Amino acid sequence: MLININCAKCSGIQAVPVTVEVDISNGIGIHLVGLADIAVKESLLRIMTALHGLGYKVPGKKIVINLAPADVRKNGSGYDLPIAVGILAASGQCDIPDISKYLIMGELGLDGSLRPVPGAIPIAEYASLAGFEGCILPAESAYEAAELSSGILYAASDLRDVLRILEEREDTSGLMLEKGFHPASILNGPSDEYMDFSEIVGQKSAKRGLEIAAAGGHNVIMVGSPGCGKTSLAKAMVGIMPPLRREEAIVTSKIYSVSGMGTCGLVKRRPFRAPHYSASLAAIIGGGNGDNIQPGEVSLAHNGILFLDEFAQMPKSVTEALRGPLEDRKVTISRLRSKVEFPASFTLVAAANPCPCGYYGAGDRCSCTPSQRQSYMSRLSGPIMDRIDIQLYMEMVSPEKLVNRVREESSADVAARVMAARDIQTERFSGTEVFVNAEMTNSMMERFCPLSSECRDIMERMTEAMGLSARAYGRILKIARTIADLEAVNLGFSNARDITPEHLLEAAGFRFLDRFRGI
Repeated sequence: MLININCAKCSGIQAVPVTVEVDISNGIGIHLVGLADIAVKESLLRIMTALHGLGYKVPGKKIVINLAPADVRKNGSGYDLPIAVGILAASGQCDIPDISKYLIMGELGLDGSLRPVPGAIPIAEYASLAGFEGCILPAESAYEAAELSSGILYAASDLRDVLRILEEREDTSGLMLEKGFHPASILNGPSDEYMDFSEIVGQKSAKRGLEIAAAGGHNVIMVGSPGCGKTSLAKAMVGIMPPLRREEAIVTSKIYSVSGMGTCGLVKRRPFRAPHYSASLAAIIGGGNGDNIQPGEVSLAHNGILFLDEFAQMPKSVTEALRGPLEDRKVTISRLRSKVEFPASFTLVAAANPCPCGYYGAGDRCSCTPSQRQSYMSRLSGPIMDRIDIQLYMEMVSPEKLVNRVREESSADVAARVMAARDIQTERFSGTEVFVNAEMTNSMMERFCPLSSECRDIMERMTEAMGLSARAYGRILKIARTIADLEAVNLGFSNARDITPEHLLEAAGFRFLDRFRGI
C-alpha cells in the first residue's frame, strides 16, 4: 500500500514542498531513497524504537521510503514524524481518512515524544499558502509559528497526539492553536540590559552620530583609544533603536527560525549581534555543506545592529566580504548544486583603535611610528570605508568630566526623536520595500533629496576637495536627508524639511577618513 505524506524543507527563508512516499510490499528490508543526508538516514533507528515503545509493530516486509523530489537533498531530523506516520498508515495499523490535507513535520524521540524542528515559520506559512487544511508540528515549533500562520495549526506533544488528529475519531480542538496564541510561560523574555546614554560621560559628537545612524539606518565606525567608550556606545545604541514593524519582524523571525534560534511568535526586538573579531568568513557571511546552508551574522543582524569590535583586527577576507551585504542589503551563498539568498539589511557599527598600540591621540602614550599607524589603518580598505556612512573619531574623556560628571540626555529621549524620524521615513517610502533613508536607491535620492542651487555648489566643491566617490557622494546626501528629518522632529514638524547647506556640511563632517586615511 502506497501512502503519501506532505512535508516541506527550507531553502533560504522560504519553504518548498517535499513528499514522503511510503510503500510496503512483499519482500524484506527497509530502503530509504531520495538524496537523504546522514541525519535523515539515522531516523530509521529512532522511528523503529519509538514505534516499538508505543506498542506498534514494524512490518516484516519490504518497506520503501522515498523523499520526493529525488534530485533535491533532504537534511535534518524533521522527516522522522512523517516517515513514522507513513509506516503506520501503509501497514494498516492506523485508519487515516485523508492524510493529504495535512502538512506534517517533527523529530521523534525514542519514547515517541516530539522535538522542535528549525524553519517552523516558513513551513507553517507555506502550509497556509498551499491550501492545506492543517499543519501539524511539535508544540514548541507550533508556538513559534502561531502568530504568523493563517491556517489551522496543531501543536502535538508526541506521536499519539498526531495520530489522534489524523484519525479524526475524537475532539482534538485542544491541540489546535489560534492565530497569535502565546502561553504566558513562553512569551519573549524581558528586554536585554543595555547601557543608557545618560550613563556615558561626554562623547557628545559621537552620540549625535549614533542618533543619526539609528534614525536613518546608516553604517558607522568609531575610531578611538581603548576606554574612550566605543563599546559602551555601541551597546547603548540598542536602547535608541525603534521597535520592529510587523513587516520587518516577519522577515527577521524567518531568519531566526531557519537557523534554529526561533522564539515564541515573531521576534519583538531588533537583533544585536556582536561576533568576536576572530569569527570565520562562513560565520559572518553564512555557509554550510550542500543544501544545508545556514545564515551568518550579517543575516542574523537583519533589521538590527551588527557590532564588529576591533574591526581592523578582523581577517581581511572577512572585512572585504562585507562589501556585498553593505551595498546590496542581501547575501547570496552559492554552492555547486545550490544557491541560497538571505536578507542582510543591517546597521553596521564598527569599532577600531587608531594604531597598533591603541593610544594615538591620547597624550604621549603612543609608541607607534607614522608608518605603523598608516599600515594599521590601511587594513580598512577604501571600498569598505566608502560603504560606511558615518565615521567618528573619539578622544579620551577628560579627568574633569569624569570626576564632575553631569547626567546627560537619556536613551529614552533620543529614542523618541529617532522614532519620530522613522515615522517620517515610513510615510516617505510608503508602498516600497524601503524602510529607512540608508536603503534609498539612486532614483529615490533624485526624488527625495532635491538640492537647491546653493546646495549643489557646496556639494560640487566638497566632492572635489575631499575626493569623494560617487558612492560617498550619495551617502552624504542620505545622511543629510536623515539630519533634515531629525531637525523637522526637533522643530515639531510632521513632514520632512528640504536639505540645506547646514545639513550637507554636518553630513560631510562625519567622513573624516575620506580626507585623511592615515591618522
